[in-house]
Amino acid sequence: MSMRALLIVNQGKPEAAQTATHVRSIIARHAEIVELDASDELLPASLTFDLAFVIGGDGTLIAQTRRLVDRARPIVGINAGRLGFLAEFDAADLERHAALVFSATPPLRERMLLWIEITNADGSPGESGVAINDAVIAAGAPHRMIEMGLSVDDDHEGVDITGDGVILATPTGSTAYNASAGGPIVHPEVDGVTITPICAQSLAFRSVVVPAHETISVSMRRVNEGTCVVLDGQRFLPLRSGETVRARRHTHKALFMANPSNRYWDALRSKMRWAAPPGFRS
Repeated sequence: MSMRALLIVNQGKPEAAQTATHVRSIIARHAEIVELDASDELLPASLTFDLAFVIGGDGTLIAQTRRLVDRARPIVGINAGRLGFLAEFDAADLERHAALVFSATPPLRERMLLWIEITNADGSPGESGVAINDAVIAAGAPHRMIEMGLSVDDDHEGVDITGDGVILATPTGSTAYNASAGGPIVHPEVDGVTITPICAQSLAFRSVVVPAHETISVSMRRVNEGTCVVLDGQRFLPLRSGETVRARRHTHKALFMANPSNRYWDALRSKMRWAAPPGFRS
């Protein structure tokens, strides 16, 4: 048995632990299993694997994708959460499509990632990180409006933003915070980044989708004590006045195993209730 599978389980979810029992039996027929807990922070440098299986909700899958991105290995998301928009499989689907999943040419979906870098006020490099869904500059406590300058691809004029922040969303993340804030839903195969203001003090500031090859720069002019850039709702990088946040397309893409039983438009209708009509009385 030459294939090696990494299994990561969110043990904090009872349903994930239960699902893992069935999933282990399926994987064991096709590959050697090495297992890690989702709460483990480090990925051993010596660890080798061909496929990664992540059992949990979409949040678990996003966190583990950031952890695994440099390994450039396909990730199979197995849903044990509430929505399962990104984690496409359940145990029954994995059983049904196991031969294809473990084949030499499995169906894969490439997803664009964002690379976020902070430049300190003195010009020195600050913290950095990867975002699968979005990077959100949030005003934070004491929740006064903040002031920012935004430019795309070194546009020196740019625009001014006064408000509660701004969302920089990948196509994958367009159905998350971006959609809740009134931004557009962008198909995952569109190579772009959506810029959506959060409660901007303007009647004319609407969301815009820019090409992914361009660099988005947000200069922090006036911030709060709690202002930060939040990566996927999970990692918080503090921001100070004078600092600049830059977002660009990551050099790597996430590789997710595609469930042959799933279609994007079906998931959009059934899970996001896209274009659902009013609930008329019968």
